[in-house]
Amino acid sequence: MSLGDEPLRAPALSLRAGRLADSPISYLMTKALAHPELVSLAAGFVDLHSLPVDATRTAALELFADPTAARTTLQYNATSGDPALRLQVLERVLAQDAAALGGGRLGRAPGSVSLDRVVLTAGSNQLLFLVCEALLDPGDIVLCDSPTYFVFTGMLRGMGARAIGIESDAGGMRADALDAELARLDAAGELPRVKAIYAMSYFDNPRSVTLAQQRRSEIVRIARARARTAPIYLIEDAAYRELRFSGDDLPSLFSEPESDDCVIYAGTFSKSFSPGVRVGFGILPPALVAPVLALKGNLDFGSPNLNQRLVSEVLRLGLYEPHVAMLREMYARKRDAMCAALTRELGGVATYVRPEGGLYVWLQLAADIDTGPNGPLFACALEEGMLFVPGEYCFPDPARESRSCMRLSFGVQTEERIATGIACLARAIARVG
Repeated sequence: MSLGDEPLRAPALSLRAGRLADSPISYLMTKALAHPELVSLAAGFVDLHSLPVDATRTAALELFADPTAARTTLQYNATSGDPALRLQVLERVLAQDAAALGGGRLGRAPGSVSLDRVVLTAGSNQLLFLVCEALLDPGDIVLCDSPTYFVFTGMLRGMGARAIGIESDAGGMRADALDAELARLDAAGELPRVKAIYAMSYFDNPRSVTLAQQRRSEIVRIARARARTAPIYLIEDAAYRELRFSGDDLPSLFSEPESDDCVIYAGTFSKSFSPGVRVGFGILPPALVAPVLALKGNLDFGSPNLNQRLVSEVLRLGLYEPHVAMLREMYARKRDAMCAALTRELGGVATYVRPEGGLYVWLQLAADIDTGPNGPLFACALEEGMLFVPGEYCFPDPARESRSCMRLSFGVQTEERIATGIACLARAIARVG
């Protein structure tokens, strides 16, 4: 056998690549593509018909009306992102918090937060990745809601970090459970490995639960009090903040008076404007700005400038707020359609909490019904014509895993298709019950 005829060996992968198994998203997408007739209530995508074609066209025409400005738009920008959009983002978050605080404590005044702390990224997932890359070594610990955003916990596994779930209820992460877990880790000598606490503070993925107002200051206080030689950072993922259907906005963790050195505020325009534009942002504690920008510089020299300038122009022209208002009305109708179908088809069989925002409903079935990807219900649901996200994917650690729940998304399907999908699910549950 000549040298050229020798069989190729498997590539020598990095330890990080070896830790990455097939993601739940890939698995579910494969199922959906293999069965295009399915009513997928799994994907957390936005409604295709809601995408802002007219607003984007108007903003693009403005951007390219002046050739000199157009060339600047098509050039590189700073690693931290377009200064105009960074300022707009910062002013917007400060204004949201000021309005949410109302007659209570004063919010941060414009100019009180340095613009240097704002970083623009390709979606908020890139911001989360960069922050974790800057903070985590293999074996380090991040505390999360249980359940939580499974893409984030997959990211942690890829980095060799440990995700530990904290008990969560209708008011989000329980502050007493967080404090107890930190005390346990301290007694076990593992507190120095706790680098961050991750919380989706508004209408979380997978449950559309919002962190209760009274718990926000408690969690900031606990993180600061339990820190020893280094901060325990709070990663506040506010991806769904704009998608509120009812009730009043709440001030962010970032708005807390003692949050400057420990809260990382992550946001995105993917859910509230367009995922294809892929513009996210972070407001970082001062100590993290330089390391995150150094990592980002090595990765991409800065996220796409055209996309950032486009979003900035949308905001400047006043096109953003009307679009968000339309989304809220549309998703509220879809939420109502899903809840009505669940009550009609599964009343007495399953329980859920009607969300005040976001894109998801968390469905709890009887403890003896296995909703896992290898369980009978998942297969029956496919046969009946619908797809859901098994709840077990959403638990950070096996010790707190539940196999009798699921995530349903009302983001993509029409109201009629949502009702059809829930009817399919009801038939599948009846078959396995």
